[in-house]
Amino acid sequence: MQLISYNINGIRAALRNGLADWLTQHNFDILCFQEVKATADVVDLSVFDALGYRYHWHAAEKKGYSGVATFSRIAPDNVMPGCGIPAYDCEGRILRTDFGDLTLLNCYFPSGTTGDVRQGVKMQFLDDFYDYIQRLREERPKLIVVGDYNIAHKAIDIHDPVRNKNTTGFLPEERAWMDKWFGSGMTDAYRFKHPGEVAYSWWSYRAGARTNNKGWRIDYVSVTDNLRDQVEDCRQLPDAVHADHCPVHLSMSERAKDRAAGQ
Repeated sequence: MQLISYNINGIRAALRNGLADWLTQHNFDILCFQEVKATADVVDLSVFDALGYRYHWHAAEKKGYSGVATFSRIAPDNVMPGCGIPAYDCEGRILRTDFGDLTLLNCYFPSGTTGDVRQGVKMQFLDDFYDYIQRLREERPKLIVVGDYNIAHKAIDIHDPVRNKNTTGFLPEERAWMDKWFGSGMTDAYRFKHPGEVAYSWWSYRAGARTNNKGWRIDYVSVTDNLRDQVEDCRQLPDAVHADHCPVHLSMSERAKDRAAGQ
């Protein structure tokens, strides 16, 4: 199973920037997009139809804001938009798809960049999301949780950890949540395969950050520990330049693909 998680910062803008042509050059089974910033009815989805993808969408109520969408060549047998908490569901933050006994969660965490109020929302979301996942794991123990977490976990995940130590996305309390997350039976698939490698998934549009590779790794693929050994590889694809983020690519073993397809 080949999967990408990609904050595309507006699906219509990404398509104008060559996303469709890029997808035709690859053979991904599942596409998890965050920050689609649109409803499905206003997007030309013909390229996805031509490539054999079915899609499921969880848009924000506010136009041009947030939202996630999952495109799959493997038909899910259950789709659930949201997590049952209206404050987050109205912003289109979580989309669940089940494939056999495998559950995929496509997520866009709040950023906290617009001030103290939204930072408070972000911290509450982290607590609520953690509890939601713990409850979900009781009935669905095999999870893949992908998306834009809006947190750089360790110093290795950010180009300037000293100057950014008090910046949202690298605050001690956010990093402590990541410690708790990855200490609760979840594995950071990229770091599991590449423990000492420096790679980023987001770059500011300012001051030539991407050209100079002054980035942050804030997009993750987390898998429950019971799926860890089926991760063949996980890495960023920085040559995909359709937004300020780049995709994160997960390759899972055939055993996982067979289960996901219900075989």
